Amino acid sequence: MPLHTLEVCPDPEIRELRYFCAVAEDLNITRAAARLGIAQPPLSRAMRQLERRLGVALFDRTEHRLALTHAGETLVKEAAVVLGALDSAVRRTQRAGLPGHRLVVTAYPGVATELLHLIRGQFRVEPDAPEIKVVVSGFGEQADMVRDGRADVAIAACVDGHGLDSELLRTEPRVAALASGHEPAERDALSSADLAAEPAPRYRDSTVVDRGYWLGNPNRPADGPDVQDSAQLLEVVALGQAVALVPASLAARNVRPDVTYRPVLDAAPYQTLVLWPSGSRSPWIARLVRTALDLTASSAETRPPEHGRTDGPDADDSSSHS
Repeated sequence: MPLHTLEVCPDPEIRELRYFCAVAEDLNITRAAARLGIAQPPLSRAMRQLERRLGVALFDRTEHRLALTHAGETLVKEAAVVLGALDSAVRRTQRAGLPGHRLVVTAYPGVATELLHLIRGQFRVEPDAPEIKVVVSGFGEQADMVRDGRADVAIAACVDGHGLDSELLRTEPRVAALASGHEPAERDALSSADLAAEPAPRYRDSTVVDRGYWLGNPNRPADGPDVQDSAQLLEVVALGQAVALVPASLAARNVRPDVTYRPVLDAAPYQTLVLWPSGSRSPWIARLVRTALDLTASSAETRPPEHGRTDGPDADDSSSHS
């Protein structure tokens, strides 16, 4: 069998990769051209040029449809990595050139608020320490913000940590949040199977892996209302429109008469991590991570135990601590 070698060709241009990703997403040259703000003929020529550079067909073209070839599907994945790394490099470079030195730390609302206040307080007394800017981000955005350069560090529950280094700050149980009076809320403890038939909230832009973790079962459909944050989540739970798994600390901070929390014995625990770019050599990022670990360890020594059962305002006072 003869051996075939790949021909060395000129590298694709970044512009061509961006154009290709737009066409691959729409699978329609006309719509992709409109979204890119260019005419259709130049976009078609750019795709032909890219195929000539690479020496492979990226699209199956018929009279009525456009589809990706196996090579095209591969380039979609690889181009996303390249363009993401470039965007991240541009953002970090631009931020490095701004007056003053600062670290951007992002977190989900309500997550690690006290920890971030303590970190900022410690950095204020450090000689030559950068300013700590805290950016509140939405569900599932924290890891992406570090990957694409919008943030230097994140404190979050991370399901997909590719491209990031991390340290575990805290592990805690997750509990089911249910409308008070709903039949499962009358039991002392639940399993994931007990929730399989319950409507589950839909988190915006969540992946299959995300949904499997947050719903406690990868086969459980997210057939409840769309939610964007914990406040909205608890409202749809209180209305009986969904049942959700939440961290025990969130339950303890949100005791209310219309929501009941019950332990779910087989649910994977909630983990709070500190995340930063893989391979980072920034001494201040390293210092921030070490500070977060030290402060978390100190608070764990004095924090009272968390309870999985919370029934509302008549619950034991100790359940209101996190």
